[in-house]
Amino acid sequence: MAPSTSASTLEGRYVVHKHAATHLHYDLRLELDGVLKSWAVPKGLPEEKGLKRLAIAVEDHPLEYADFEGVIPKGEYGAGTVEIWDSGTFQLLSRKPKMIEFELKAKKLRGVYEMINTRGNQWLLFKKR
Repeated sequence: MAPSTSASTLEGRYVVHKHAATHLHYDLRLELDGVLKSWAVPKGLPEEKGLKRLAIAVEDHPLEYADFEGVIPKGEYGAGTVEIWDSGTFQLLSRKPKMIEFELKAKKLRGVYEMINTRGNQWLLFKKR
């Protein structure tokens, strides 16, 4: 992850994939550092202020994956149906090694969100406003 950034002018693509793999979950993807930084969110993104969700950092995806919908065949990593649940843009408000704050400007989700790294690849995701 990049060093501390206060980049209120940085805007990028945002997408949430609904992923019916072994277990249904949602994949949050933010366009950062030339890739889609990605987190698996088992219970989906919080839509109300104060709700907290576990977000597990997974491998980065290429930018082209933002438009992907389809079926990943059995036997391949992430096998299952992938659909776009929400998409739009986000504005990066603050970025530090263990914290990311961003504002979503999307079809379903809007508002300011924060993610805090609690340990390893585990993050706490919540809506601030």
